[in-house]
Amino acid sequence: MIKRLIVSYVALVAVALAAFTVPVAFTLTAQLRGDTEESVRREATTMALLLGDGDEPARQALARMAGAYADETPGTVEVVAADGRSAVPPLPLPASPAGDRAIGDALRRGVTTVDWGSRLVWGPELVLTVPVYEGRHAARGPAGEEERIVGAVRIRYATADLTDRLWRIWGFRAILAIGVLAVAAGLGAVVARLLTKPLRQLNDMASRFGDGDLTARSPVTGPRETRTLARTLNQGAERLDTLVASQRIFVADASHQLRTPLTALRLALDNIADGVDDDFVREDVDQATAEVVRMSRLVSGLLVLARAEAKVAAPEPLALRELVEDRLNVWRPAADERGVTIAFTGTAEEGPRVLAGPGNLDQVLDNILSNALEVSPDRGTITVRVEACGPEEAVLEVLDQGPGMSAAEQARAFDRFWRGQGLTGRTGSGLGLAIVKQLVTDDGGRVALRDAPGGGLCVRIGLRTAAEGPRRISPRPGPPRSGG
Repeated sequence: MIKRLIVSYVALVAVALAAFTVPVAFTLTAQLRGDTEESVRREATTMALLLGDGDEPARQALARMAGAYADETPGTVEVVAADGRSAVPPLPLPASPAGDRAIGDALRRGVTTVDWGSRLVWGPELVLTVPVYEGRHAARGPAGEEERIVGAVRIRYATADLTDRLWRIWGFRAILAIGVLAVAAGLGAVVARLLTKPLRQLNDMASRFGDGDLTARSPVTGPRETRTLARTLNQGAERLDTLVASQRIFVADASHQLRTPLTALRLALDNIADGVDDDFVREDVDQATAEVVRMSRLVSGLLVLARAEAKVAAPEPLALRELVEDRLNVWRPAADERGVTIAFTGTAEEGPRVLAGPGNLDQVLDNILSNALEVSPDRGTITVRVEACGPEEAVLEVLDQGPGMSAAEQARAFDRFWRGQGLTGRTGSGLGLAIVKQLVTDDGGRVALRDAPGGGLCVRIGLRTAAEGPRRISPRPGPPRSGG
């Protein structure tokens, strides 16, 4: 927008300069041409009067005048008599006077001829030819009965000096125009930045807000329209920040209020089971305890999902390969207990750097690895891949050798509370993949399911790459429990 405003300012100034400067330059050029022609015509007319007197003193005066004129101006004088011979011997004759059309018109019809050599501006010289009439009334007009043409005077005036003055006229105005345009571009840049500053502030606020910084606000500056827009956006951001804060408070309260009674209920059921000898009653207590455990996992999953939806932290640059290796080191002991191998492959030594909120990728990997480990057969392999996919995206893939999913199941896998059938039974809360999708989407990425080569399921996650340097990731203790 700044570039367009500067171009518009410079274009307006250029039009104004062209509208005022070019006509003035053309006027000065025409004036220079007219003044020069008038001066040469006056000198030629004076010389024709001297030649028309016919006496010797006038001819000598003409010769001296022609010499002085040649010394002081870039012009030369040529004189010819009516019979084609030299009228004043010291002065040169025109070249080929018999075939010269201008000389012929002057001698036969008494016509004054002006030849600039070019229609555009002028040629290398101005050639002006005037007829000479006998008597004191010479060079007054066409020959009459009492006036006889006795010759012609021609002045060849070199236009090199005129051309230099023409270049000075146009060059000065061109330099002045360039200077004015440069000043206009500089002032236009300053004015454009001042005009667009409120818009840049609004864009900066929107970018920070889109990255999760709900405290971002825009200064209320600029014209009335931008001030109104800034106040509206700030009010909306304030309202949204208040709602998110309320949701976080609710999540904290729910975490305390729900987990405590569930823990107490489980302890009570354990105490009942310890004091009951009836096998039928013990079986019922065990079933109730299993449901309480399932409810506790469901509550934990709901709280994690609520925290993910209320995420306010802005994405940070992370070293994806390093983070994945740290989480795999945490999960390998649990995989070894099942006889499952976790293999990691990557395309680069350092790997791509991605943008993600603090702790988001850790939780995403924990949920995916938990599901993959649950459905993997004994002595199976879980393969994790990290690779760059273009300059703006990095891809993380987790492939298992489990039963996989049908197309219909893959379409529903990210729905809340939907649970697939793993090898270990229908366990989990059905919130694991929903949490994964929420966290990846919040960081500007995308997640999809597809069939793995050779059977099983492939979870493919695309993440935005970051230009900043990688941040050191420290290992986390222990794999957390996560829903299916």
